[in-house]
Amino acid sequence: MSQTLSERLADHFASFDAATLSDASRTAVKRLLLDYLGVAVAGSQTGSGEIARRFAQSSGGYPEATLIGDGTRVPAMQAAFANAISSHSVELDDIDVLALFHFSPPVYSAALATAERVKANGKALLAALAAGCEAMERVSKAANVSLRNRGYHTTPTCGIFGATVASARLLGLSAEQIVSALGLAGAQSGGLMEMYGPSMQKRFNPGPASRNGVTAALMAQLGFTGAATIFEGERGFLKAFTDSSDPSQLVKDLDQPYVLDIEFKPYSCARPIHNAIDCALDIRRKHAPDLDRIKRIRMARHPDWALYHQNAHPTTYHEAQVSLPYSVAVALTDGQALFPQYNNARLKEPMLKKLSEMVEITVDESLPRGVSCLMTMEMEDGSTYRSQVDYPKGSIQNAMSDEELRAKFDSLAIPVLGAARAAQVADQVADIERCGDVGELMRLLGGSQKGQGGAGSA
Repeated sequence: MSQTLSERLADHFASFDAATLSDASRTAVKRLLLDYLGVAVAGSQTGSGEIARRFAQSSGGYPEATLIGDGTRVPAMQAAFANAISSHSVELDDIDVLALFHFSPPVYSAALATAERVKANGKALLAALAAGCEAMERVSKAANVSLRNRGYHTTPTCGIFGATVASARLLGLSAEQIVSALGLAGAQSGGLMEMYGPSMQKRFNPGPASRNGVTAALMAQLGFTGAATIFEGERGFLKAFTDSSDPSQLVKDLDQPYVLDIEFKPYSCARPIHNAIDCALDIRRKHAPDLDRIKRIRMARHPDWALYHQNAHPTTYHEAQVSLPYSVAVALTDGQALFPQYNNARLKEPMLKKLSEMVEITVDESLPRGVSCLMTMEMEDGSTYRSQVDYPKGSIQNAMSDEELRAKFDSLAIPVLGAARAAQVADQVADIERCGDVGELMRLLGGSQKGQGGAGSA
């Protein structure tokens, strides 16, 4: 009898080992670990991060894992939940090459919490992180873009499988147990794209995925069995969440080294907006246009993303971070689009409102990539400036350097941890293979200074 997709994946991930990681994957996973920790530390101080931490603390239970930005130890499932929300709360978390999902909130949060629970070392953590990211991307490749177009949010919907595999590796599950864990993950999969608006809804989505991934792995470890046909079954994941799918992507080239293409975000907003920001910054840098003399701004987008992020009148910073018009406006005025630019106090600034309302989004099928943007700015004197960006800053083709990633980490972590402790965290991550207990790293992540913003500051 032929194996199911889950059984083939389980055999693959049960034998996954840090020694088999390519240098490129090891580097990618470590770079993302530093990025994740900086983003999560900063996110823990936002309103959504603070509430998630309070919720995790209120539930009680055995102290197994650290709440980032706080230092309190809670059950691993609760730490995974809260840390995933924190790491998604400033819109600076990583992204895949198609801008469909974020690896780290579900996968890294689950892996770190489980690693603390079992006192895993750094080598085991690296293998778990790489396995979890691979699993998540394989599921996304099998299900998208149909899953996204049906209204499901890929980060939690597919991320739970990555969180499950990462936790399963750290718990030392057998292939048979991983099959069950994947089935239990599928039973809990979910997350809707109805999340753009003034609320904190978008921040919440990775939390259950990360927590439930830990749950699935722990339940399987205890002997709870799950469906082996969770992916291809008549009422399985692919049938339930997509109109069309490619199941072969789940197991394609399992015997070959997997290439993890992880991209990073220099701007504090939804990734498909970054190309538009780069267009605005390019025109600003080359032409220094007089903002009072702009007549018209047109932003052509590829059909894949043209109908998203159109709100020109955000009322909270949550809305602003998924607003292309506001992001273009703030890039033109400030020359950057970091978390301080997405601040409730700035949303009513006359120039930002004027520029936001001026941005006209159009559809251009000739653009080469789903996230491509072509910006045309017309001035009152008849001058016209154009900029097209297909690969935004932080993409594989336009990468952030190690120095730029460290600067990003420092800017996020130092206001919360202080310079000395932030440097310790960075040093530990750089040498994570030598770490005997991941808990040593996590204990450095409790806040030591006043945070960079509470519920009402941004």
